[in-house]
Amino acid sequence: MAEPFIHETAIVDDGAVIGEDSRIWHWVHVCGGAVIGTGCSLGQNVFVGNRVRIGNNVKIQNNISVYDNVILEDDVFCGPSMVFTNVYNPRSAVVRKDEYLDTTVRRGATLGANCTIVCGVTIGEHAFVGAGTVINRDVPDYALVVGVPGRHIGWMSAYGERLDLPLEGSASCVCPHTGDEYRLDDGAVRRIGS
Repeated sequence: MAEPFIHETAIVDDGAVIGEDSRIWHWVHVCGGAVIGTGCSLGQNVFVGNRVRIGNNVKIQNNISVYDNVILEDDVFCGPSMVFTNVYNPRSAVVRKDEYLDTTVRRGATLGANCTIVCGVTIGEHAFVGAGTVINRDVPDYALVVGVPGRHIGWMSAYGERLDLPLEGSASCVCPHTGDEYRLDDGAVRRIGS
């Protein structure tokens, strides 16, 4: 493991924790209370707030603000210019810093370019949010969600392949790339053997 790389234009406030092998690129600002895991990459013009927790191997592409009360678990991918919020009903003239809502993105989830995650939701493990989607409710594990507002249209494997499963009922299938088996029961998908 190596010390984190921090570009000379980046600002990392005192107190921030950045794990080994992480890369902090051009014009990034990491606030002092942030905790960033190992092997992460923060692209150009990323902002990370004080009350943010970022797991290991998280990829945050260019032009993203990760505001207070956002938790990104291991292996999360945040596509370019996607948006997090932390206040549900913001007004410039009304201070609501004590009303920030928690947003959690579970292990292995993908948030596509230019999507918007309205605060207070949980994005499930290995879920896939399509580019430009607006998420205003929880997303199940392995779900594929697209549109405005986000609609659940299918299921994705942990590898990122579309699974041949119906939205409801009971069924099973195999990831076309890895051969892993997935099972749908009661509106939830799980990987068999995991």
